[in-house]
Amino acid sequence: MQSSNHRLRDMEQHHPLLSAGADVETGSLAGGVMVGGPHAGHTAGNRTLWFIQDSCGMVCATMTWFLVLYAEFVVNFVMLLPAKNFWYSLLNGATFNSLAVLALASHLRTMLTDPGAVPKGNATKEYMESLQLKPGEVIYKCPKCCSIKPERAHHCSICKRCIRKMDHHCPWVNNCVGEKNQRFFVLFTMYIALISAHALGLSGMHFFTCVKVQWNECSDFSPGASVLLLIFLCLEAILFLTFTAVMFGTQIHSICNDETEIERLKNEKPTWERRMRWDGMKSVFGGPPSLLWCNPFTGLRLRRLLLLTHVRRGGSEFSV
Repeated sequence: MQSSNHRLRDMEQHHPLLSAGADVETGSLAGGVMVGGPHAGHTAGNRTLWFIQDSCGMVCATMTWFLVLYAEFVVNFVMLLPAKNFWYSLLNGATFNSLAVLALASHLRTMLTDPGAVPKGNATKEYMESLQLKPGEVIYKCPKCCSIKPERAHHCSICKRCIRKMDHHCPWVNNCVGEKNQRFFVLFTMYIALISAHALGLSGMHFFTCVKVQWNECSDFSPGASVLLLIFLCLEAILFLTFTAVMFGTQIHSICNDETEIERLKNEKPTWERRMRWDGMKSVFGGPPSLLWCNPFTGLRLRRLLLLTHVRRGGSEFSV
């Protein structure tokens, strides 16, 4: 999931400085495309459907869904449905499938949420005048997307945009992890780790049960097919559990320290007022601690999504 140092260098370059009263080259703005319209700002992500057209990211995102659905197939049809204990199957099936739905919903919200993209081409004289800069005050301009670069924003060479509080670009969710979708990414890693641990536990119980009796009595599949399916599930679960658990811990640590992964790798000294521990968690998850923190459906407006009919293309992303 983490970007390589080489990719990090592609994202971050020394940007030319703009100061109050400086002239802006309007010719470089011809290729700029706004997300959500010419006046889009922080609220653009609330009015648009975001999707990055990156072939590697789309393949990785599809693989993620395939592996989760494969785990659901093995857990439900190989282990739980043939089990003789009704309550064992019911409770474990409800738990595993609920966690899988929450994991996939978190994945979708991470992938389709604007991570905090800065509008393209806003480095205009009119926009700079609207900022009412003080004499001598310096701001940054990104030469790649022709936008005014806010503090703690970084340019992503894959999204082709400057992203506010960009942590890293993750191909498994085909999106950057930034200011507006970090919460969903944390939930995604948490739920994947939980279903991986659950799948490992169920696989161990199933092996133990089938060793005590004939394999034909504990599965509707042949012994050879059952063993192969379970072995692949265990390998998948171990890899996903290790990977997502580490990533979940890293994300929580970064949130509590109010520091992104890019800032940590570059060892940037904070020029902002840090939100430590619970203040950082409240900032990312919204509001005081509650069960809503674990709900990836919070803030989702299905009616708005159903009414979206017009699609615009903006660089490497769809914006609706």
